[in-house]
Amino acid sequence: MATQDRAVRTRQALIHSAAEAFERHGYVLATLADISAGAGVSVGALHFHFANKAEVATSVEMAAAVRLRRAAQKAQRPGTNALQRLTDTSYALADELRRDVVSRAGLKLSGEGVREGSLDLRREWRDFVRRLLAEASDQDFRNEPVERSDMADLIVAATTGFELLARRDPAWAAPPLLSTFWRLVLPRTP
Repeated sequence: MATQDRAVRTRQALIHSAAEAFERHGYVLATLADISAGAGVSVGALHFHFANKAEVATSVEMAAAVRLRRAAQKAQRPGTNALQRLTDTSYALADELRRDVVSRAGLKLSGEGVREGSLDLRREWRDFVRRLLAEASDQDFRNEPVERSDMADLIVAATTGFELLARRDPAWAAPPLLSTFWRLVLPRTP
């Protein structure tokens, strides 16, 4: 059992170290030597868990997907309207990205498009935004002439931009900026 626990800890350390390397250097420039050194193990130990760098990157993406989906799910409070759930989810995802290098790196990897078969986490976000906007009742929009597909495109573009800008300056994903964004984008209630 101790060997199995150590293997799990080593794998998690490698995923975390890989996330740091991928976030710092991108997929192409990150090396297996950097990843293994960051985890405090040999390259041979890395190869016990992963066949190659693509497999490591896939594991980072998968771990990020689990964490981001979990954060989004926790933001879904029963009894709240679709627009409130959308804004709550954006805050939860921004918080997850601010705090967790694996989530940041996985999202970055999914958008780089340099590997075959990588996840498309931004498309998942777009689909989620579209679904909640479609669910929002006409009353939520207070008779304002809003094309929901246009609004979805705007929200996805802006929040993706916030995520990209936050890589260098975390203030771009801070709650005050998100609050301002949602106040400007969503219809006002009387």
